Amino acid sequence: MIVSPLGVIGGALAGAGLALLVRALVRPQPHLALTLDRINNPRTDQQELTQDERVGAWLVTRLQGLPGVSIPRSNLALVGQSAGKFILTKVALAFMGLLLPAMVGAFWSLLGLPVLLPIPVLVSLLLAAGLWFVPDLALRDQAKRARQEFAHAVAAYLELVALERAGDAGPAEALEKAAAVAEGWCFLRLQQALARARVDKVAPWEGLTALAADIDLPVLADCADIMRLSANDGAAVYTTLRSRAKSMRVELMAGEKEEANKASEAMTAPGALMAVLVMALIAFPSLIRMIQS
Repeated sequence: MIVSPLGVIGGALAGAGLALLVRALVRPQPHLALTLDRINNPRTDQQELTQDERVGAWLVTRLQGLPGVSIPRSNLALVGQSAGKFILTKVALAFMGLLLPAMVGAFWSLLGLPVLLPIPVLVSLLLAAGLWFVPDLALRDQAKRARQEFAHAVAAYLELVALERAGDAGPAEALEKAAAVAEGWCFLRLQQALARARVDKVAPWEGLTALAADIDLPVLADCADIMRLSANDGAAVYTTLRSRAKSMRVELMAGEKEEANKASEAMTAPGALMAVLVMALIAFPSLIRMIQS
């Protein structure tokens, strides 16, 4: 019996996948760095690491710093996804892209059909490389939408803080009362940042500054700077907050208008092509009759 090299490669890749699956299901020994991180940053019961997150955290410690491995932590913090889950998704997709063409080629070879070995190998490498970057693109688009939504929420938050300050509330009190008005995910993040600042016994605007740095949202840092100025210098910030909120809304509307214009321009070429095809379809019978006559 002649064993095809492609079948051997496909079997080896399948065995490697099975070995990784067994390794993932077996509870690993706790990593010292991850254990210390969990001690210093305790989680609630709902935030306990799942099996996938533990495997992803292990992959992060092994792959971090390698060429082509980058972790967009600000985008991950914005969408609430852990770095371990992100890396695990990338590795799983890349491995699937590496394994799928080899399995198809092995099945093709078992049917007795000729298969050139370089072709499935090349397709596997290209597909694995392409799927490796799919989570990055998906995360970038998701973070872009979430950042725009958060910016709209910050504009409303500035208005609420201004109203609280107009009602003689102190800077810290105004920030906390304004954040407690709504229950959307953006306002929940603001409430968590303010609660963390209260527990750490730091000024609430310091908590907002830290949140703005984590999620890469400069407009939130502007709000924190305005409130810091109000607390340190006693400046009246009602007009400043309202003006900043208004300018934010204008900027956001301009950005949305620009995106709408780009979408309209992108539809121009398909629309023109459709019009040409319709005109050709209408003129085709007459043109055929003219040619035959």
